[in-house]
Amino acid sequence: MLIIDSKDCENIDKALKKYKKKFEKSRTLLQLRQRQAFVKPSVRRRTEVLKAVYRQQLAEGRFDD
Repeated sequence: MLIIDSKDCENIDKALKKYKKKFEKSRTLLQLRQRQAFVKPSVRRRTEVLKAVYRQQLAEGRFDD
């Protein structure tokens, strides 16, 4: 549960903005989307390795389409 400390004189828009930022930092929505479908550990590991290889190739500048 997210709790936002807001002062009485604070604008509701500022409080809402704080809530949205805190909600995004907590990554709640990301966790919900990941839990919608089960992904086997081997598949998860494979995608992480492929992403790492892609990022490394981009950094080295030798990425070919």
